[in-house]
Amino acid sequence: MRNPSFKFTIVLCCVSFLTFAVNAQEKPAAKPRARDLGIPFDGTPGPLNAITDVSGVLVGHTTLISGEGKLQVGKGPIRTGVTAILPRGKDSMTSAVFAGWFSENGNGEMTGTTWVEESGFLEGPVMITNTHSVGVVRDAVIQWRVAHGQPDPTGYWWSLPVVAETWDGWLNDINGFHVKPEHAFAAIDSAKSGPVQEGNVGGGTGMVCNGYKGGIGTASRALSAKDGGYIVGVLVQCNYGTRENLRIAGIPVGREIPSEDPYAFLPSDVAERGSIIVVVATNAPLVSHQLKRIARRVTLGLGRNGSISGNGSGDIFIAFSTANPGGYAQDRVVDLKMLPNEMIEPVFAATVQATEEAVINAMIAAESITGADNHHVRAIPHDQLRAVLKKYNRLQ
Repeated sequence: MRNPSFKFTIVLCCVSFLTFAVNAQEKPAAKPRARDLGIPFDGTPGPLNAITDVSGVLVGHTTLISGEGKLQVGKGPIRTGVTAILPRGKDSMTSAVFAGWFSENGNGEMTGTTWVEESGFLEGPVMITNTHSVGVVRDAVIQWRVAHGQPDPTGYWWSLPVVAETWDGWLNDINGFHVKPEHAFAAIDSAKSGPVQEGNVGGGTGMVCNGYKGGIGTASRALSAKDGGYIVGVLVQCNYGTRENLRIAGIPVGREIPSEDPYAFLPSDVAERGSIIVVVATNAPLVSHQLKRIARRVTLGLGRNGSISGNGSGDIFIAFSTANPGGYAQDRVVDLKMLPNEMIEPVFAATVQATEEAVINAMIAAESITGADNHHVRAIPHDQLRAVLKKYNRLQ
């Protein structure tokens, strides 16, 4: 049901009077996560069960929430934001990482990937926002680099940032272009290690997933000592899927939990309209062609949750390795470490497992929200989810 008394807690942060920015990284989330509900997953998580378990990786969010009621293009309601992932912390702008990317279904955008494919490197952060804000965020990353002396006269004079998107136009005034350069700057500048807030934050603020509220989610896996002791971390911005197809712990929970349809014009169990962006980080010494193989394995994690990668879904993934810190040297021959292909399967498994859990973490953390034109999207009900999993003897 719609909640006309829905209220927002807002923190004002260097923006105009029409839009409020919430710095979602100011304190760790206290919300339950999937494992807290007793949902079983394969594999051993890292200490935080987050992409930030990979040393050096930082995450920052800027969340924009304001206005209620009827959509007025240019005014709101606003339910959107920006998320930044920095592979090598504050050195990410000058110290590139080996990377690879993969598009499972191309009804979406991730800028800069032709150069990732060609060069084998990711330079700078990975930014995630809404579909119609990709351009401003891309340009803002370049502005940030220039303002901080990158590139400089002794270096290079061009930049091809990686910026990805999913569509939040059901809840957000997407054609109002409310994401501004300062919001991208704030996401980069606020990026930090430690717990990562999930759900209705950053670029995930206005997203819908599997017929319920979606958004940002993360998870990680720690490999055993015999498999190298490496960490694999995943962050998702999930806005894809149908309730009919949703599987959690192998159970068709979407068919078991009755719910209103978030999209009034077409029931959510009929067609898949959304998208998902997935970022995989690891400290395993992998080079670009191996990281492309890692990015492909994301599809298997989504498949565990019931995704069919529908025609209207932009399912685009990027993977990077923080190993080989000197690998980007341009003035000398470098020596690299590389995990043999015969030893890569545990990393494949960790990617699949962490992707599966990151999506569910996003849905568990997300809260019901009302946005433009009073469109309402319900969060997946924790009590009903536990009851269904208990029915099938799947609670831990």
